[in-house]
Amino acid sequence: MAQRAQQFELAAEKRVVLGKQVNQLRRQKRVPGVMYGRGFDPVPLQFDARSLRQVVSQVGSSQLVSINVEGWDQPEMALVRDMQRDPIRGTLLHVDFYHVNMAERITVEIPLELVGASPVVERNEGVLLQALSAVEVECLPGDLVDSIPVDLSDLTEVDHALYVRDLAIPAGLEILTDLNEMIARVVPLQEEKLEEEVVTPVAEVEVITEAKPKEAEEEEA
Repeated sequence: MAQRAQQFELAAEKRVVLGKQVNQLRRQKRVPGVMYGRGFDPVPLQFDARSLRQVVSQVGSSQLVSINVEGWDQPEMALVRDMQRDPIRGTLLHVDFYHVNMAERITVEIPLELVGASPVVERNEGVLLQALSAVEVECLPGDLVDSIPVDLSDLTEVDHALYVRDLAIPAGLEILTDLNEMIARVVPLQEEKLEEEVVTPVAEVEVITEAKPKEAEEEEA
């Protein structure tokens, strides 16, 4: 059964250092970022590098982050939209947060979690190939789940497949992905190398409808 998405908390400060001057923040172990969204004016922020690293190492594409901005009366809810890292050291350089209104529906991609085991694969009579790793849904932020389980025990024969239509969809979620799209299939051993179905890349949140603030793009550069 799918579990409601875990919520994380993160402290932030409004940022006055903008553009290419943000390198001085990084030397102070602060990471620049921005929060923006539909009907929400972009706000430049800065985060403690260690605290930010701890949160982004755990947060998934459909997990809410409660951002407590110093001086604000209440926290704002957001999803991680994008992260930039140093290509050599891997350190965080910039983080984008997409602000969400808890009363408005959003569109996101939720990961699929493979659970159980196919008896065909366990008997070494076939090989499991996964063709889809996430589905796109529309829902209220409060209805988000960490992942949607895919029960592999239903794959009892070679060439059996599971499709989006076979998923047990949690209440509150409306599936936008084509219901006839295949998630996984058991193929004969000899066909394994001929199959072109591969695991899709890790899903990213798809909730942005407006362009990223220009100031954020300059800082990432």
